[in-house]
Amino acid sequence: MSTSTEAPRSGSSATIDLNADLGEGLGNWSMGDDLALLDIVTSANVACGFHAGDPSIMRSVCQAAADRGVAIGAHVAYRDLHGFGRRFIDMEPDVLRDEVLYQIGALETFAQRAGTTVAYCKPHGALYNTIAKHPQQAAAVAEALGEFRPGLPVLGLPGSVWLRAAAEAGLSPVGEAFADRAYTPDGSLVSRREQGSVLHEPDLISERCVAMAKGEPIEDAEGGELVLDARSICVHGDTPGAVGIARSVREALTSSGVTVQPFATPFGS
Repeated sequence: MSTSTEAPRSGSSATIDLNADLGEGLGNWSMGDDLALLDIVTSANVACGFHAGDPSIMRSVCQAAADRGVAIGAHVAYRDLHGFGRRFIDMEPDVLRDEVLYQIGALETFAQRAGTTVAYCKPHGALYNTIAKHPQQAAAVAEALGEFRPGLPVLGLPGSVWLRAAAEAGLSPVGEAFADRAYTPDGSLVSRREQGSVLHEPDLISERCVAMAKGEPIEDAEGGELVLDARSICVHGDTPGAVGIARSVREALTSSGVTVQPFATPFGS
């Protein structure tokens, strides 16, 4: 997987989006502090019911995001509640296409009720990692999103099969980096099954995010330098101390002269 070779962006002109995975509760069970994170991030990846979330949660998160001017994105996934969408499913492409279209269509209904629209899509978990390298599934997801709205912005790993498939389908690919995840030298995420795959130190995470926003190198899992061509950074909401980490990241970005704003706007805006 290729990474960016562009010159580092200057701190005075750097702009970045902060996104977080939200609405990942189910019924009376909740995960993370959605409202606190919505006061920090600029884009909300809202679970659409297949890996987490339910209709009432989708409605409430969409409304809270709209009230704060936070862009709403569809966090589509494999149909895998028990595994939280983190298990690969070998699906026929047309079935995957329809399941993705079903999810984003449901979220769009609640976004419209909140006075806005779904502004982008970010696949979740195993689906995100699979389509980074799996051409057939990547094409199926791209087809679904193109049927939903031509030109829709989509998040993914820079240089991935997924972003290439999205571009070929007429979507708008946007490179994404992860604040608290370790990277392999080729720009892939280190598997969560491996020790050290998730970072927990707020100062280290914040320093990495400033570097990523400015187009400067970060250290990969093998000690080398890696530059990621990203317009959005994900701050996970399900890790211990997530709100504090997200707040530290945003403060570090703004104090370093980086403008934090959504990469996508609601349809028709």
